[in-house]
Amino acid sequence: MTFHARFLREIASAGLPAGPGPADPVTERDLGALPEPAQRYMRFMGVMGRPRDWSFRLGFRGRFRRRVNEAWMKCEAWQYNSAIAVARVMHLRIRIGGLVPVIGRDTYLHGHGRMLIKLLDRFVVGDGSGMEYDVGELTTYLNDAVLLAPSMLLVPAVSCLPVDACSFDVTLTDHGRSVTARVTIDERGRPRDFSTTDRFMADPGRLRRARWTTPVAEWVIVDGRRMPGSAAAVWHLPEGDFPYAELRLRTDSVAFNVPPSGWPP
Repeated sequence: MTFHARFLREIASAGLPAGPGPADPVTERDLGALPEPAQRYMRFMGVMGRPRDWSFRLGFRGRFRRRVNEAWMKCEAWQYNSAIAVARVMHLRIRIGGLVPVIGRDTYLHGHGRMLIKLLDRFVVGDGSGMEYDVGELTTYLNDAVLLAPSMLLVPAVSCLPVDACSFDVTLTDHGRSVTARVTIDERGRPRDFSTTDRFMADPGRLRRARWTTPVAEWVIVDGRRMPGSAAAVWHLPEGDFPYAELRLRTDSVAFNVPPSGWPP
């Protein structure tokens, strides 16, 4: 079974709601309660008049590394997010030495986060869960919503506070946990960065809270939507910054408001 087909099968068996979710168009009233920087961001992202999004599926290609001194490795990733259940499933594949595949499954399901890593997709070499993963994976869901599906933020569980003319804080609550990030925008409202300390970096033998950012290098138009064409993920550590992922969107893979099963492989 191919990497993509396995991803589709596991999404279908994850117990996520089939939808559809609310699809009423976003109106001026929806944006009126937001601080000005958040309104400017929403308008740049083109949410006005568009039906609300309740799910999306897409793929990335790029490069990834696990340690500061490790060489970059090519990677492929697929993910599915649902706003109905606040859920996220991402599969990432790298090849050690260009040959040996390692599959990472990064999930937030039913209020719990998990990071499962398998060599050859058979032998478990990492399996993280617990409070730190619950918080971290919920934060990653929030990051996805900010950069990929902003209408998912227009729900009672999300609140925004102004910081200055070019940034605002956004907080998401789910299953009794709240996570917060700062979104930095330019004068047009285009997101430049997403910054948070509600994630935990896995070091050998421990997890440590650290600032995490996802700077966007390029924006593209996909089916009339503004989306990040390429972005990075960076840990900001006392010993220096550690960029560990650089991903480029596969524009031909993007699909919004689709159920978790029934996709063609």
